[in-house]
Amino acid sequence: MNGALIYEDYYNLINKDHISGLIDEKSQVQPSSIDLTLSEECYEIKASFLSPKNKVREKLKKKFYKKIDLNKPKVFKKNKIYIVKLNEKLNLKQNIGGKCNPKSSTGRLNIFCRTILDKCDEYEKIPKNYNGEMFLEITSRSFDIIFNKGDKLNQMRLINNNNVYLNDNSLKLINKKHALIFSNKDNLIKNGIRLSVDLSDDKKVCAYESKITNELIYFNKTSYYKKSKFWKALKPTNKSLVIEKNKFYILKSKEKIRIPNNLAGEMVPYDTGIGDFRVHYAGFFDPGFGDPSGSYAVLEVKTNELPFIIEDGQTIARIKYEKLNKKTSVVYGSTINSNYQNQNLALGKHFK
Repeated sequence: MNGALIYEDYYNLINKDHISGLIDEKSQVQPSSIDLTLSEECYEIKASFLSPKNKVREKLKKKFYKKIDLNKPKVFKKNKIYIVKLNEKLNLKQNIGGKCNPKSSTGRLNIFCRTILDKCDEYEKIPKNYNGEMFLEITSRSFDIIFNKGDKLNQMRLINNNNVYLNDNSLKLINKKHALIFSNKDNLIKNGIRLSVDLSDDKKVCAYESKITNELIYFNKTSYYKKSKFWKALKPTNKSLVIEKNKFYILKSKEKIRIPNNLAGEMVPYDTGIGDFRVHYAGFFDPGFGDPSGSYAVLEVKTNELPFIIEDGQTIARIKYEKLNKKTSVVYGSTINSNYQNQNLALGKHFK
């Protein structure tokens, strides 16, 4: 059937060598996505690029500034551009394609990364029946971060034939039977599910703003760093907050959401209709997220143009729901060591 592949499908593709190069299947295969891993092959480059007519490797020969070996930990300097070959290779068949997105832990560190494939004219796109290597462009925008071979920064969602996104009428019918969004407000289903920002209490921390610091972060450390060294806690003023140009913020949604085990979700990262800013670098929500009674969405917000004021309850993001090609038996949650189930306002897993 059409729709997003599920846990069992990924194992089937791995067993047939349509996906190869995984270093730890058990930790990489998720309910409706698969985590990808850095190889030792890394290049520092001076400008980002796509490779619509050539293999990425051929273009890299002319573009790279310095080659780096990630068998040893390497500091990726803030605002420098790196390309790393991923361990995984694809040899897809039967009209399977898809897309990639950063993982939540990547987005919450303000690491901008996007996948580049051979002879592909779009970032993050996996063309149907793609056969070849995968590369990841990485730019850390807030902190100097230490990476190593095997680190998992991004994820891949494969689709059988075509995405099957639910229209608003379908979402409303499902929401009446078993809530997809938990809120007292009406009219939250419009071009997907609309999420607003929580700035409801002037006495309570509502956001974190990244600090300028020379402290290093090892990407593979969890619950390790003192957050006050890297983040400034913010409280609203009159239930509003000024988002400054070129600063990075972590906020949370006012509403809780649920992804049923027959659907997957994706947050729209950039929607000019609700403001000239980018929200949520990491866009995939696996089936089971927030089940049964909902979980807040954490919002990663940055503007590159103008400072702007956001107010409590202001729409700040949208989530699209899409069908899986079948119901999955493996869902997001504690049984597969998911990091952000039942989250509140939360920094990445690296912080205590």
